[in-house]
Order: sequence, then structure tokens, then C-alpha cells
Amino acid sequence: MTIEQKIGQFFFPAVFINDTEENIQATERLIKEHNIGGLTFFHSRASAATNYETTKKVVLNDGSFQRLKELIIRYQNCATTPLLMSIDAEWGLAMRVEKTPQYPYAITLGALPDNKKNLVYEVGKQIGLDLKSVGIHYNLAPLADINNNPNNPVIGYRSFGQDKEKVTNFALEYIRGLNDAGVLGCLKHFPGHGNTNVDSHLGLPILKETLEELVANELVPFIKGIENKVDSIMIGHLAVPALNEGKNTSATLSKSVIETLLRKQLGYDGLVISDALNMHSVSKLYDQKGQLEWEAFNAGNDILCFAENVPEGIQEILKNATPERIEASFNRLWKCKQKAGIIYRTSKLPHLSRNAFDFKTTSELNSKIAQNCITKIKDTRNTVTLFDAKNRANLAKISLYKNTENSFFKNLSTALPCPEFCYERGDTIALNELDELLLDFDTILIALFVPKAKPMNNFDIEDFVLQYLEKLFISKKCFLYVFGNPYALQIIPNLSATAGIVQVYQDFSEFQETAAHQLLENMECKGALPVQISTIE
Repeated sequence: MTIEQKIGQFFFPAVFINDTEENIQATERLIKEHNIGGLTFFHSRASAATNYETTKKVVLNDGSFQRLKELIIRYQNCATTPLLMSIDAEWGLAMRVEKTPQYPYAITLGALPDNKKNLVYEVGKQIGLDLKSVGIHYNLAPLADINNNPNNPVIGYRSFGQDKEKVTNFALEYIRGLNDAGVLGCLKHFPGHGNTNVDSHLGLPILKETLEELVANELVPFIKGIENKVDSIMIGHLAVPALNEGKNTSATLSKSVIETLLRKQLGYDGLVISDALNMHSVSKLYDQKGQLEWEAFNAGNDILCFAENVPEGIQEILKNATPERIEASFNRLWKCKQKAGIIYRTSKLPHLSRNAFDFKTTSELNSKIAQNCITKIKDTRNTVTLFDAKNRANLAKISLYKNTENSFFKNLSTALPCPEFCYERGDTIALNELDELLLDFDTILIALFVPKAKPMNNFDIEDFVLQYLEKLFISKKCFLYVFGNPYALQIIPNLSATAGIVQVYQDFSEFQETAAHQLLENMECKGALPVQISTIE
């Protein structure tokens, strides 16, 4: 390759599964004309994270899986140098593609006991097998961020929790699983995005920690990852003034963070990839096209993820970078391409006619995780109390944000028959009607299906629903089962007045069924909250 062709390898522009033919042809021209190194797949332009505060609607497409395979074949066939296909699939291909296997969020896995970390390995391996079957070689996961800020708007449920040892061990197990499936992994977001309260898709988070504090906590998973020769590390769009002479420079654009700390002090010589360069924390810094790409490369990134100015960026790097630096980054990327088996085409293109997934294996794995992570937060002998003849005569079930046909209620119906009510979404009138229906009942089993995993807008739990729960906990004997992000517990008032609380984490059918069995059989809850919840007494 010429020097210019080698520079092209550093660019991984975003491609969208549900894009127009015009956009697809534009990507093909980039591949042919600029010898780019790889692509990063997203569902659609509307689903890109920087769009989630706009009005663009995500249009679902049940054919996304087939279309993804077709695009991968099409793009590879027009590439002179095999492309390293990447995607962010932290909890599986379902994060980006409809009707594909979904695995639990990292925070759910973080509730597992330490002696069940093999289940995290299995998740990594199954995700790797799913990705490989569609022609993807590189998963931009998992997070190595220690989520020690409960108000973090973007990490939260994506982190294994706030215990640095567990985060370290589980992240490495996940990557080991990916690697055993033949897929590359990535620890992110260096030097640690956990203790932030700004979403880097929209603004620049600033870490106040000193280097000593980072080494003692945030950097622990990365240091262990470096010792274990992880495939790649992603740099986060966050500023650490202590590492930049007091300046609020994004780590992605900081030689002090990448070249000095990561490369020299911590001794990492693997692949370094930037976080997406379209994110608002960095994308609006430079008016000149290609300048951002050069600055990110100059800071020490080998791969420029979601680069939006490929031709201009290549020319800026060609004009400014030394041949030695270009060669060093190229060699790191080439080693990863060799490991992924694409240099000599030993990694096969996907079969268009084959359904690649083993949903039965996914379901069995999700059941095992549920059986080991469900967490009893408050217990006043839930099962014994609910089955007591007196309470049972005055017992009702409420489902919030799902109808009464949910798996949890279905699995309880035979052994624990009683009137069932639901509130899916509406207004205070619907809740007032529910209140009247519950007048004659003393004991209430509540299934709260938290609408969103992200904390924005109180996880989409309406204010009047929270107010309703506040009163209900005082007026009735309430047993609460929470299907969703455990951080939602922080916004639920009067939890101390409940008779019992069980945290279930996911609303998958396997988790609902396991929760029902736990209640009916008074099973031991083996999980532990991976984060501290301040409102629980």
C-alpha cells in the first residue's frame, strides 16, 4: 500500500443498516476510493445517540437482520483490502437489529455472585457467535467504566456496577468469551466515564480526579486489561484537567491521556480507537473539515470511529503525520485484522439464506442469569405473607406499564389466583379508577415494569405514578417487584413503607418466570445490588 492507502485504513465511518441506496453507494465510493479500514454499523440515522433529543422517529424494520448481511457482503465485495466490520453490541445484536438475540444489560450481570462470572463469559461468547455469523468481527464492548455516580445519564445500566474488582473481572470475562468466538473486543471508555454527570453525546463531561485517584479506581479495569493484552481500548470524550495542565481537553484529543498515560506510563501497545467523532462533545470544535480527524489521530488514536470527513481527514494526516507514526498505527490495526481472520479471507462472509441464531441457547442462558441475579432488597417473608389465608382473601395484583397478560402474572395465576389490574400509560383519571378498584383489597402485589433503562425523565415513569405509589405504600401492604434498571429505585418514594421489594432487572420472559418461581417457592435470591441505592433503608 501507499502511505495514503495506509492512512485510509484508520477510518471507520458509520454506516446505517436502514439507509437509502444513495447513501449505500456513497459508502461504496469511500471504500473504493480511499481504502478505508472498516465500518461501524448502526440501525438508522434516527437511532444515532446524538439524535435522541430531536424529533426524528426511529422506524423499525423486521428485515434489518437480512439487510445487514446483504450490506456486509456488498461492502466487502467492493473492498480491495478486507474491511474490519464493527458494531456496538454491548447486550447483543438486538441493541441495533430487530428480531435478534438479546442478552441482559451489564448492570444485570453485575448483580451475579463472583462465583458465577462464567455466565458473563457465556454472554460474551454467545454475542461473539451471533456477530460472527453475520460477518461482524469487532464488538465495541464491553464497558470497563466503574459507575460510581448514580446521576450518570449515559453509563448507568451499561456498566457492571461500582465495584472495581467486579467490573474488572466481568469485563475481562466478557472479552474472553468474545475472543473464544473469534471476535475482537474493546474496553471503554478510557480513562473512565463512570463518575460523570454529563452525556458525552451532547456535551463534554469533566472528571475532577487526580491521577492518583484514577489509578486507585477508574483505571483499575484498564490496567488489568492491558496486562491481559486486550484487543483494543476506546478513548472517551471526557476531560481530565489533572492530566492536561488544568485544561478541559477531551481525552480523545489529548496526547497527555493517550500517548503519555496509556502508552508510556501504562505500557499499552494495542489498538486505540476513538469514541464516535460525531458526538457533540468534540464534533463542533473545528470548522475546517478533516481537522478533527487529524487532531484525534495526532493525540494517539489509531482508529477514527464515526469519522465524517474521510477524504479531508486523510489529506490532513498525510500532510502532518510522520511516516513512523503512520506505520505504527497501521501495524496495530493489521494485527487485529489478522487475528480476526480477514487478511487471508479465512473469516467467511455470511450465508444470506441461513437463520444464524440459536434462540433456545440464548433463552437458556438468560434463565440461568435470572436464577442467579434476582435480588431481595427488603423481605418480610413475602411468600409466607402472600399465601396467608387472611391476606390471600384480600389480595390483588397490579401491573404497571404492562398489561395483565405479562409472564409474571401468568406464572402466578394458578397458585396465587386473585383479581388483576393494570395501568399501561395514560393520565391521573386512569389511576383514580384503579384506586377505586383497589378499595376492598388490603394486600397488593405490584409488578413495576420500568419503561426505560436510561434515567432521563425519571426512566419515563410519570410523576403522578410515583405519587400514586407513595400513597399506596402507606395505605396498603405492598410487595414490589421491579423489572428494570435498579437505579429506578432511587426515584420511587416511601420504599421504606413497603412490605417487601425484589429487584428483577430485566423484563425478559425468562426473568419474569424466574421471579414468579422465586415468589411461589420462596426461593433464595442469589443476586446482590451492583450499585448503592441511597433511598433504600
